[in-house]
Amino acid sequence: MSIQLIFEALSSPVRRKILAYVAHHELSAGEIAARFDMSKPSISQHLQLLEHAGLVRSEKRGKFVYYRQMPDTLASTLTGFVQEICPVGRPFRRESKALAKKAQGAKARAKKAPAAKPKATEAAVLKTAAAKPARAKASRVKAQNMV
Repeated sequence: MSIQLIFEALSSPVRRKILAYVAHHELSAGEIAARFDMSKPSISQHLQLLEHAGLVRSEKRGKFVYYRQMPDTLASTLTGFVQEICPVGRPFRRESKALAKKAQGAKARAKKAPAAKPKATEAAVLKTAAAKPARAKASRVKAQNMV
């Protein structure tokens, strides 16, 4: 499967419509052909080209051949195209790789590090909570005395 084959397959409006039809659920070749004003052999050729490009997968069940889209192929090809060909995508790709490396390193360090002990004890939390109303009251008294 090459990027050239994929873009050739996507160059036809008929093949793009077929991809849209099989994007979320599989359809038989006959069900696909019924949606077009074309001969079945012509639709069959479009389906073969899409399959050869790796954009759809076929599965024969009994007398019927069912087609479904291969979304990973299309998405990864288009993402790769944008990142490699378009100059704007290159910095994002480098940044994405750097972030992935950083996340992997942090994950590895987290596995090696012992579990951290909680810094605040329950008594300290209760003491702090009890002190807050007293401080608030002192601030109100001070503000009233200033008036």
